[in-house]
Amino acid sequence: MNRILLALGATALAGPALADMEAAQALIDQYSSAPTFTAPGPAFDARACMADKSMFVIPLTNANPFNQAISDGFVQAAEIVGFDLRAWETQMDPAGWIQGINTAVAEGYSLIDMQGGLPPEFLVPQITEARDAGLLVTATHNWDATTQEIPDFMDGAGNVDYVTVGQIIAAWTMVQTVGQVNALVLGPDEITPTAPLRDSILGYLEENCPECTTRYINVPVNDWATQGQGAVQNALLQDPSINYVLPVYDSMSQFIVPAIQIARSDAKIVSYNGTPFVLDMMRDGDIVEMNVGESLGWVGMAGTDANMRLLCGLDPVTTLNTPAFIFTDENVETAGIPATFDDGYGDVHIEGFKALWGIE
Repeated sequence: MNRILLALGATALAGPALADMEAAQALIDQYSSAPTFTAPGPAFDARACMADKSMFVIPLTNANPFNQAISDGFVQAAEIVGFDLRAWETQMDPAGWIQGINTAVAEGYSLIDMQGGLPPEFLVPQITEARDAGLLVTATHNWDATTQEIPDFMDGAGNVDYVTVGQIIAAWTMVQTVGQVNALVLGPDEITPTAPLRDSILGYLEENCPECTTRYINVPVNDWATQGQGAVQNALLQDPSINYVLPVYDSMSQFIVPAIQIARSDAKIVSYNGTPFVLDMMRDGDIVEMNVGESLGWVGMAGTDANMRLLCGLDPVTTLNTPAFIFTDENVETAGIPATFDDGYGDVHIEGFKALWGIE
């Protein structure tokens, strides 16, 4: 009996499990440092192997500056190496994606890259036709590097560590609230990278923060403007204790900030992408608290590198190695005034890729 009482007393004294704040802070510290260049593979003579090859890049939508900036990175890389690259224009329209594939085939391009979340699974017949015509079909910045597999109907992909990005977001909220997070998480389920980002945020808090609570709402991209603000506003009015709103893509913030203001909530926004207008909102206000960014010019160049290796018969690269970087009000001015997609990260990647490709 005494042993039982002693055990019960020890349990009572121990109290509830504590959030792993030390690990969370270490993760934040790691991605608050200036990005460094890590070569995704061995050096090669890019100009020689690309002399007779070309690329055709199809983004999810040019209406999202994120996708446009990645396309610009592809264009920059192609100009450095000196090969033909066409960046297609789309507006979140499957018919436009299909037209792009057909154009690439008709005009004899060597490779089609579907970048920035475009869901290739909706285009399998067209992808198959392009591959049968001799084109390679790849994707850049579409799947998670560790939790998602490249489908068999694709020739390759340059993937991103979305899991770590989600963990950074969750860790930040833990540290800021001392393990008392009550978060509303939002994302468009139809976009391929949403699943690893969403699951990483929710999973990290569940595993490392026993006193934290979360709720997830799916808001499709085409409904951000019509449903996003209302969904957040209603959630905040129903539960005023919500202290963080976590959209998996920061462009949703333009509809979330008004909802927070109307609800007179103290909730903060933490998100991912480093979109310039969101960084400007951070610099000029106090609702956007932290943003995990990555240089999208760097992403485009890394995607070009992965595609060139496939076209040149080299060992494939499946991870872009584009480093995540934390922006807060303490360093957001380094992103430019107004902010850009590439300022704040340094330019080590440009010289890094030039050296990798044998270009001086």
